[in-house]
Amino acid sequence: MAEENDQERTEEASEQRLEKAREDGQVARSQELTTFAMMVAAAAGLWWMGGQLFHRMSNLVREGLRIDAATAFDPTQMMTRMNMLSIEGMMTIAPFLLLLLVVALAAPQLLSGWLFSTEALRFDFSRIDPMAGIGRVFSWRGVGELIKALLKSTLVGLIGALIVWHYREPLLHLASLPLESGIVELGRIVGSSFLMLAGVLAVVAVADVPFQLWRHADELKMSREELRQEMKESDGNPEMKAAIRAQQREMARRRMMAEVPNASVIVTNPTHYAVALRYDETMRAPRVVAKGADLIAAKIRELGAEHHVPVLEAPALARAIFRHAEINEEVPAQLYTAVAEVLAYVFQLNSWREHGGLVPHPLPEIAVPAGMDPNEVTA
Repeated sequence: MAEENDQERTEEASEQRLEKAREDGQVARSQELTTFAMMVAAAAGLWWMGGQLFHRMSNLVREGLRIDAATAFDPTQMMTRMNMLSIEGMMTIAPFLLLLLVVALAAPQLLSGWLFSTEALRFDFSRIDPMAGIGRVFSWRGVGELIKALLKSTLVGLIGALIVWHYREPLLHLASLPLESGIVELGRIVGSSFLMLAGVLAVVAVADVPFQLWRHADELKMSREELRQEMKESDGNPEMKAAIRAQQREMARRRMMAEVPNASVIVTNPTHYAVALRYDETMRAPRVVAKGADLIAAKIRELGAEHHVPVLEAPALARAIFRHAEINEEVPAQLYTAVAEVLAYVFQLNSWREHGGLVPHPLPEIAVPAGMDPNEVTA
């Protein structure tokens, strides 16, 4: 039962799922909103450009019906005249068609924003599979779309019938009006009818937009198993991450060990901790080039012995540096005095080895400031 619950799509879509769906072109769309916007644009275009369209189309009709005898019996001139009138007709209605094109492209952006995806152009056999198409038609979604289309057609048809009934007398009266007056009156009737139908479509769009948003969110819902899998893919497989961290630690350890031969001194605990320090005249303060505990400390001491790096026991100082300084960092200012004593002894020891003379006195126990030694016992 728990496994079945994990497979049920009950969880809201994650941001990653929503972004992936958007990249694939899967966004909420309302055809009713586009239809309403197109209807309003058409009504506004007719109201704004109706007079100009009427005069220009009237002139085209008059020009097209005025044919002299020479042109009527010359096919070449007739074709030229037809081409010219066709071009003028297209130029006349081009602004109106351009307005509708802009609205058709802009209306969907009101719901989903600007989106350009080439996924719709990718060939998918399921789109032309007859069985899949039948399945979509007879699915619950197809039934819902059919019911919505029937309700919309019934509502628009009813309102259209009421409009025709309302304008029955003005429509019959058009036959008795002069041509220009009749066209003006017909334009008024058509414009008013457009606005009424646009009002009906507005109601349909207001009801359809929330439904499309809900359905889009419902289609993208995820199961708990999908959420867990997505989080695992986003964060990375734990085993893989552990392996990567182990490799990173190993690489860092190798780089650290490569710096041990260049150290000036190795300070030990004597066995539990080992810290390799390097200092020359170009440095502002001694720097930690390697540090470790237990097996790593033993490896540091072994490399130091192989490359003749002085190894000195200073338990409190080794513990303090190990706790308060990271690799490639300078030693803390509180430990400058203690480290200076160690380096001074190392320089004396190196000088004795190279030039002879008096043997340096053994290094006394190095004290560190209070609070720096993690093993310090407080009263």
